[in-house]
Amino acid sequence: MAQIQRRKTYTATVGGVRVGSDAPIVVQSMTNTDTADIDGTIRQCMALARAGSELVRVTVNNDDAAKAVPYVVDGLEKLGVPVPIIGDFHYNGHILLKKYPRARERWPSTVSIPATVPSARRTTTTSAP
Repeated sequence: MAQIQRRKTYTATVGGVRVGSDAPIVVQSMTNTDTADIDGTIRQCMALARAGSELVRVTVNNDDAAKAVPYVVDGLEKLGVPVPIIGDFHYNGHILLKKYPRARERWPSTVSIPATVPSARRTTTTSAP
């Protein structure tokens, strides 16, 4: 098998999981539930984590999804599922985070703003407080 050369990149820590640089490659999954369906999203995040996903992305595309995020994170914590949750925003993340600051405050790891947002030249990751 040929030796694979990895590019030099920065290391980011996402909820305790190292990504990039010389960190091992991690498994990242994305739910296909409506994030506003809190119980369904919790169940799917838990199933993905148990199947080996080390990071789980959820869609945060509207007000109901943004309102649900803290409850999803709290539910996973109560169940003892330590998988970091990453918000996948759709053009309106800056608006939703201003309207629903609790969603931002309860994020265990990061907020991801896709590169399709005109103001972002690449995916931007910011640590939660």
